[in-house]
Amino acid sequence: MNHLKKYIVFLVLVVATGGGYAQQASWIWYPGDFETWMSNKMQNRRTDRNSFFPPFWKLDAHYVLMNFNRVVELTAPEEVRVYAEGTCNIKLDGVAFETGIHQFTVPKGRHTITVKVWNQANVPALFVQGKTIVSDTSWLVTFEDKEWIDETGRTSDISATVWMNAGTWNFKNHLQPPSVFRLPTRPVSPVATEKKQGQYLVDFGKETFGFIKLHGLKGKGKISLYYGESKEEAQAEADAMTLDRLHFATAVSLDTTMPLSKAFRYVNIVFDPTITLDSASMLYEHAGLSNRGSFTCSDTLINRIYNVSAYTLELNTREFFIDGIKRDRWIWSGDASQSYLMNFYSYFDNPTVTRTMLALRGKDPVTSHINTIVDYTFYWFISVYDYYRYTGDKTFIKQLYPRMQTLMQYCLGRRNANGFIEGRSGDWTFIDWATGLSKKGEISFEQLLFARSLETMSLCATLADDNASAATYSKEASLLKQRIFDAYWNKEKNALVHSRVDGKSTANITRYANMFGIFFDYFDAGQKEAVKKQVLLNDSIQKITTPYMRFYELEALSALGEQAYVLQEMKNYWGGMLNLGATSFWEEYDPTKKGAEHLAMYGRKFGKSLCHAWGASPIYLLGRYFLGVSPTTPGYATYKVQPALGGLQWMQGKIPTPDGDIEMYCSRTEIKIKGATGNGTLVLNSKSKPSGKNVLVRSTAKNQYEVSIDPGVEYSIRYQAL
Repeated sequence: MNHLKKYIVFLVLVVATGGGYAQQASWIWYPGDFETWMSNKMQNRRTDRNSFFPPFWKLDAHYVLMNFNRVVELTAPEEVRVYAEGTCNIKLDGVAFETGIHQFTVPKGRHTITVKVWNQANVPALFVQGKTIVSDTSWLVTFEDKEWIDETGRTSDISATVWMNAGTWNFKNHLQPPSVFRLPTRPVSPVATEKKQGQYLVDFGKETFGFIKLHGLKGKGKISLYYGESKEEAQAEADAMTLDRLHFATAVSLDTTMPLSKAFRYVNIVFDPTITLDSASMLYEHAGLSNRGSFTCSDTLINRIYNVSAYTLELNTREFFIDGIKRDRWIWSGDASQSYLMNFYSYFDNPTVTRTMLALRGKDPVTSHINTIVDYTFYWFISVYDYYRYTGDKTFIKQLYPRMQTLMQYCLGRRNANGFIEGRSGDWTFIDWATGLSKKGEISFEQLLFARSLETMSLCATLADDNASAATYSKEASLLKQRIFDAYWNKEKNALVHSRVDGKSTANITRYANMFGIFFDYFDAGQKEAVKKQVLLNDSIQKITTPYMRFYELEALSALGEQAYVLQEMKNYWGGMLNLGATSFWEEYDPTKKGAEHLAMYGRKFGKSLCHAWGASPIYLLGRYFLGVSPTTPGYATYKVQPALGGLQWMQGKIPTPDGDIEMYCSRTEIKIKGATGNGTLVLNSKSKPSGKNVLVRSTAKNQYEVSIDPGVEYSIRYQAL
């Protein structure tokens, strides 16, 4: 309770009637402030060789003074309880209560409740509980204090203030304010140990994340813990990237838990001969989410790949979607944009997505690209489009839109004289980790991302009822797309070239812009076929060695109907990591490397992350392009199911939607499907007309059929796969 007393002022409004509360309140705050505050705490936990290792981009802070406002209309008097995280001032109809414990009843009629909360250390937050008056997103908040008081002491005008709907999350208990939030943990024991004089090596059997706990410590001396995603790293005391050092002086046996969570499979505990240690265990730290999606099939290797992908995503789903649990433990927009898509086919957890988006965006003024990376800013815009498509959450889009506008203004201001985005001083043009990949000049890949971002802005402007801006963004997108094809499409090579330098197109063809052009649907049918043959299936084009860009490469091929090829690539690439003993998927995998070379990156022996979020892409590929489920209107109001076995004999799974799951089974002769909500269209390629009870079949082309899927109805459809 000392912690709560330090940060929370309890303002108790006595409940005279003694009745219960009809509605549940939540802690509320300025939207994005809790996310910004918590992301700062999380991202600054990274260490390197026991040294604090902060991010290298600008970190914003929460607003320290917040004004909460709610107008209520009551048919009867109502009593309320109020709790504030910080020092606060409460007014009813402009009349302030004394500091301390306040008791009052809100009378019948129309009234305005205003609460100002100041908190320098934590996010100013408010919890209000009455019978109908509760703190929720209907409350307005502002950090712009422009109200003025007339001679009667009442608030006369709040129209000059910039108000927004409050932010919230799942904080329903007034005794557990936002600042005390911690991820849940559970105890886990190692699967194997090696103990010798002064050294204790523990193996947890697979990649994991949490707090090491030492049991039965006694004596006086030093202890060092060396963490390793591999056994080699844990035993390389001079090169292990994460470690802990402790000094003990205890005459009685005790247990102790490390203060900072770490990533590891192995932990090598080295201690002075004056110290004795009985054993070690861990507290596994996790996000506590349930996996609603599933996939199993006739291929046992693909099943293993799916399960390890799901575990990889679980490890990297924390307070936010992060890149890797050992390094960097930061929120990167490019990594997160893929995690969002995987999430929509696994957890379907909106809060983790929106928290991550808000944390990445930060506050105005915009002074640099997100994570300082040009393409990562554009991924942020595109992920907003993806979020709306899958969830239909118009409220969040409207709330986010002003921050989208200012970020896009920054991007538009960074264009060169040709209307293209070109890296400037301070910009990092990333694209991918690839040897010899040119980052000079006007890169076609960046222009495609920019065009898609402008299209996203047009959509979101329409949702925000900003029709004039919607038309402007749409026009800018169309003009940019035309300039892209004028400048980069090489008719002889039937592909987009990689870049223009000094106003001249290069002859270099890379996969990046070309594969994005496929699933952005920027190519016509002839261009798609040409790009598939000349680029995506052409071994002379520089290959991709990161799961990051393999995600998009295999998505493009799946969108072109090459599931059989994609299935084999998944087995070769992700299966190759499994053959090397991977228990989670890596940041980079190059099959030509040998032995300990697979552990090295960035010039460091153990620099590579062996658990990286972008390694989990089979979750998305198998759900989106094999089970073939995707929304056709926002929030799965309508959706399409276009299964593709790709050489599998059968597959089955669940795809989560906002209001329930789509369950299906598919073999070469039968499909079973049931959707909880929304109206679906099943698209089938069959040698003969499909049939089944209550099945309405439409022929759309030779050997192609469509079947309507009504919500709550289970269908069993017989067909003959081509």
